[in-house]
Amino acid sequence: MSNLSLETLFGILLVLIIISGYFSSSETAMMALNRYRLRHLVKRQHKGAIRANKLLEQPDRLIGIILIGNNFVNIFASAIATIIGVRLFGDTGILIATIALTIVILIFSEVTPKTIAAVHPEKLAFPFSLPLIFLLRVFHPLVWVVNTVSNSLVRLLGFDTDDIDHHQLNAEELKTVVYESGTHLPVRHQNMLVNILDLEKVSVSDIMVPRNEVVGINIDDTIDGIMQTIINSQHTRLPVYKENLNNVVGFLHMRSTAQLINVEKVNKAELMQLTRESYFAHESTSLHTQLVNFQKLKRRIAMVVDEYGDVQGIVTLEDILEEIVGNFTTSLADETDEIHPQQDGSYLIEGSTNIREINRALGWDLPIDGAKTLNGLLTEILEIIPENNVGIQLSYYRAEVIQVKDNMIKNVRMWHLALDDEAKQTPLL
Repeated sequence: MSNLSLETLFGILLVLIIISGYFSSSETAMMALNRYRLRHLVKRQHKGAIRANKLLEQPDRLIGIILIGNNFVNIFASAIATIIGVRLFGDTGILIATIALTIVILIFSEVTPKTIAAVHPEKLAFPFSLPLIFLLRVFHPLVWVVNTVSNSLVRLLGFDTDDIDHHQLNAEELKTVVYESGTHLPVRHQNMLVNILDLEKVSVSDIMVPRNEVVGINIDDTIDGIMQTIINSQHTRLPVYKENLNNVVGFLHMRSTAQLINVEKVNKAELMQLTRESYFAHESTSLHTQLVNFQKLKRRIAMVVDEYGDVQGIVTLEDILEEIVGNFTTSLADETDEIHPQQDGSYLIEGSTNIREINRALGWDLPIDGAKTLNGLLTEILEIIPENNVGIQLSYYRAEVIQVKDNMIKNVRMWHLALDDEAKQTPLL
């Protein structure tokens, strides 16, 4: 080596610095690859992705060959730089060569290549995987020895080498991935995906139509009264019951009643023949499970019962779909009879309104982990049935009880404090 000219030594040193940069960038690029995009490309038979995925299946071997190559190249470069330094500057050249080589390797073989690899991992990892696979085959015995010793030390330190993170995501982490997809997914699609993930958190009781709002047919009524209920109904399916909702006998589809058009005198027996057997769902059933049950049983509506078997309300397939895609109407705040926008920016809301509907309609964030209705929420906070004109502040929201009737809060005026600076200064009543 000492017989080589300075030009040859500088040439060898340059090649070693480039090879060192290759190993450094290969390591960063491989580890920075998006595993989910990589699997997608593997399914599409992308050759570079297939090679990279094969290397990442055994990360200890991949890291082993990269570090073996990088360390060998850097040590060899250090020896060459020392020879050059001694020739040019004598014994002082050793120190000069060490400092100069450290700076050069740091800039050109570490920081710069790794930065490029971190920003564009696929552009480097896929082509660089080919030489790495070749080197793994050539130096397989050396890599095996190094990994065996290394894994033994890892086990001695109390770590399990077989416990490898396969990049599995839980629901909350998957939501973050969806929201960070940026322009790749429209906002509406992002919201739909997140809503699907949240179906397990929401129960049937959270979205059901409460019992006091259920419109049904009491088979004990007169036939004229029953027909009037059918004619005035805005729903496609009505529960049929005796005396009260706890005695439900089935559901009547309005489409079926078209068969009665040519019947001169309709009787209850004919109505009962058109009534389909009722289907019940427990109030604690998650929406995901209920959606599967609807699909399995070919049903679109169910009576919701509590642990004692008493009917609490009705849930439909459309209610669950609205939890995923949003309301089918243009704006719940405009279409509902329960939320009335006021000119001053506040809203007049009926106490029986479901809190989830309020949040969805107005984009608010009222607590939903306790009471289901606005009346229940306010009563729960006050711990008494309030009188009229009682003001309550809930985080960034303010509520003023307007009307109390039949031991229930009937009407409430609410507004977002951030939208009403004057209201911020108003003391609670």
